[in-house]
Amino acid sequence: MIKPDAVENGHIGAILEKITAAGFKIVAMKYTQLSVRDAQEFYAIHKERPFFGELVEFMTRGPIVAAILEKDNAVEDFRALIGATNPAEAAEGTVRKLYASNIAENAVHGSDSDANAQIEGAFHFAGREVY
Repeated sequence: MIKPDAVENGHIGAILEKITAAGFKIVAMKYTQLSVRDAQEFYAIHKERPFFGELVEFMTRGPIVAAILEKDNAVEDFRALIGATNPAEAAEGTVRKLYASNIAENAVHGSDSDANAQIEGAFHFAGREVY
């Protein structure tokens, strides 16, 4: 998912270029905006954390680009491509190092496991939207 900060800052094209250049195939993609309810559901794992309210507010303030990517070893490779959650700690050339402004507004979301990738993909896309 390309988050609202990266969308607002005009980085959609550059981020998608990095993704495809890294060998990922985009099998589903949409430009959409999360409702408060959507964001609360998507990030429910963080509901007890002190930053939950700010996270929901951030994720609903503007459009996102949701996508499902395919590649051998996709989750691990994508997490390497996007870099550390905190862009100050992200490796040079990673998406977050290049396009994120801080730990809260960190440009992209990537699933942390194959199981969560399936859940998150199904959250954003109906089966007929995946190619």
